[in-house]
Amino acid sequence: MSQGTLFITHKALPGKRDEVRRAWETYLMPSIESRQVHDAYFYCYDDSDPDTIRVFQRYAEGADPQAFMQGPAYEAYIAAVSPLLAHPPEIHAATVAWAKDKAAPVSETA
Repeated sequence: MSQGTLFITHKALPGKRDEVRRAWETYLMPSIESRQVHDAYFYCYDDSDPDTIRVFQRYAEGADPQAFMQGPAYEAYIAAVSPLLAHPPEIHAATVAWAKDKAAPVSETA
């Protein structure tokens, strides 16, 4: 099994980005902080768009990113932020080909 990585983009309605972040802090941040399967997580504001949030998640070897997104914390978060978003989050899975990090294995297929 390999590490799973996700790149997620949230496009908030104009002026709602901070409200989306407050919902993330309420529903997801506590769960992410306590879960060992998230070995890296970056919640970022896009510098070129005041309504966009970009998230990078890396999961530990063998972890299933879909399992987290089917749990109650994620469901509550999506229910809270859906009225604040221009469209559903864009989620892209990726395979780590190289990283300056001993925890991220180099893919044999890259």
